[in-house]
Amino acid sequence: MNYIKFGNTGLLVSPICLGTMSYGGPTKQFPWALSEADSRPFIQQALELGINFFDTANVYNEGNSEKVVGQVLRDFAQRDEYVLATKVFNPVTPPGGPNKQGLSRKHILSAIDASLTRLGLDYVDLYQIHRWDPNTPIEETMEALHDVVKAGKARYIGASSMYSWQFAQAQYTADLHGWTRFVSMQPHYNLIYREEEREMLPFCLDQQLAVIPWSPLAAGLLTGHRAQGEKDTKRAKTDNYSGGYYNTPSDFEVIERLEQVAARKGVPAAQLALAWLMSKSAITAPIIGATKPHHLTDAVAALAVQVTPEEIQQLEALYMPHRVIGFDE
Repeated sequence: MNYIKFGNTGLLVSPICLGTMSYGGPTKQFPWALSEADSRPFIQQALELGINFFDTANVYNEGNSEKVVGQVLRDFAQRDEYVLATKVFNPVTPPGGPNKQGLSRKHILSAIDASLTRLGLDYVDLYQIHRWDPNTPIEETMEALHDVVKAGKARYIGASSMYSWQFAQAQYTADLHGWTRFVSMQPHYNLIYREEEREMLPFCLDQQLAVIPWSPLAAGLLTGHRAQGEKDTKRAKTDNYSGGYYNTPSDFEVIERLEQVAARKGVPAAQLALAWLMSKSAITAPIIGATKPHHLTDAVAALAVQVTPEEIQQLEALYMPHRVIGFDE
């Protein structure tokens, strides 16, 4: 595994990040999530493959993802051997009280302590705001995050899924006051949802920010195994979040084209979809969800897949603009 710089920092990460939303046991929100016993092999497999970057969130499976991820990483790796990211914004166990969500100083400072307790750690490497909070002044949010870093509870801070002007406002606010800047963006980006190419990815390139896309395989659709309207997995049948993101005719035209190009190239569709994404200069490490052993081996294999300019043109030619999705969930 070749490790790469995380944006304009000195941090080195694997070019693949293991996302852990599916770990920690089923809940009402995430009924497809794996139990702790079933989750452990995937985290261990990732470490064995050389993946040192793991992403979770306080809200995943009512905090149980953090508990499982923290425990398994402690069991199989030394603290300096991995990079761990978590997030803050949503209530961990809805319905929450009025101060159990958002990006107020009160919630951020309480949430980081609760996350560290669940993880069983003294600090996280990357603390991310899960969404933008329109109800809290950005000055309050950025100062609180700065204090989290200065207290040694997080090494870096990052953001996820917002408008570019909001991200720019946050960075300007940090610069204005001498507070800690965001070093990364976690956007929604894949072959059938490319709206982030308009502003966010160019902004991140210009600012030398790490980009770690979520849903790089469009909730499994870019594996090429599902026809339009078909729901062949437990997650596809029960996911109230990303389950409804991709269902337009143009989406499935892109998927069909992906399958055709992949067949000619002699690689699985999932590998080609990831190789396409990783060919983009803005991308640092896609966040891969894994609930079957081949999910991780496919992701690692994709690192060796070279995509030609002609193949990129073929894969991108059928894309149609989408409404903005993923900012409010």
